[in-house]
Amino acid sequence: MPRVEAIRAEVQRMVRATPFRRFVLILESGDRALIEHPENIAFDPEAKGAESDEFYVITGRIRLFGTFGAVSSIALADQAGQAA
Repeated sequence: MPRVEAIRAEVQRMVRATPFRRFVLILESGDRALIEHPENIAFDPEAKGAESDEFYVITGRIRLFGTFGAVSSIALADQAGQAA
């Protein structure tokens, strides 16, 4: 499975987890996006190939448009919202 598809699949798994646990997307630039609720991230879960690379995060004051190709890792968030 190519890297982008693996990252997208992991994000889908974390968004659908019951109970939901907050997580952080860590981007190659060093930026971090805290996902505090499943509704804070949007992407087309049915998209395939090049169409599946984009996501949007809206949380607090952050409005982020990104690509799964720019995500270097995903981590569960601790109580302070940092990667655990």
